[in-house]
Amino acid sequence: MGYIFNVLKEIQLFSLLFLRAVINVFQKPRYIRDTFQQMDSIGIGSLPIISLTGFFTGAVLALQSSKTLKSFGAVNLTGQLVALSLVRELGPVLAALMIAGRIGSGIASELGSMTATEQINAMRALGTDPTRKLVTPRMLATVTMLPLLTVVCNFWGLVGGWLVSLYKLRISSSLFWLTSFSSLSYSDLVQSLVKPFFFAFIISMIGCHCGLSTTGGTQGVGRSTTKSMVLASILVIVADFFLNTIIIELTR
Repeated sequence: MGYIFNVLKEIQLFSLLFLRAVINVFQKPRYIRDTFQQMDSIGIGSLPIISLTGFFTGAVLALQSSKTLKSFGAVNLTGQLVALSLVRELGPVLAALMIAGRIGSGIASELGSMTATEQINAMRALGTDPTRKLVTPRMLATVTMLPLLTVVCNFWGLVGGWLVSLYKLRISSSLFWLTSFSSLSYSDLVQSLVKPFFFAFIISMIGCHCGLSTTGGTQGVGRSTTKSMVLASILVIVADFFLNTIIIELTR
């Protein structure tokens, strides 16, 4: 019973933090400068890891799928398989998991350190709302940048698949890009951009919640960082399943 009570308490605290962060978007003061600083850290700072992840994922997809497609005499459809796999599923999920590892854990570590050193209490004593100053800018920045990073991941994934198809599978560039773009529909593109919005809320709010609920000094900061990364990664995968289920039902 104690474990269930703690879980319900965590859910309640997380829900209240999320509601306060969303309400703060529509109220003053708005910390625009802090939001842009977080956007720079999340967006520009994550470009290398997102690009590398997308590139090699697309390259591996092309390599592995070619063996299966060869048995059906359909190697020319490699571009279609790579494009659909990346845009519908792998691009949004992999980008979210990378951001959960880099940004979600970073948020938890930063806010956890501030909590452990009493900086959060000092902000409250000076009349500053920590949720408005620390949580809302990080949430807005993540929600804004993750869809853009997903587009970058998809692009580099297609480039990786194209290079492997061109030099390894001997598929012409025109055929690869033609089959890639012709296989994508409007709903695929919308799906690829809608998912990251939900993933971004999960990653940013889990990181902020774990950071602000840190206890136990520096050891607690480490626990919060690990907890944030694990929880965010699991919830991203769970949310992806339910989002796919909803999207499939809506597009029938």
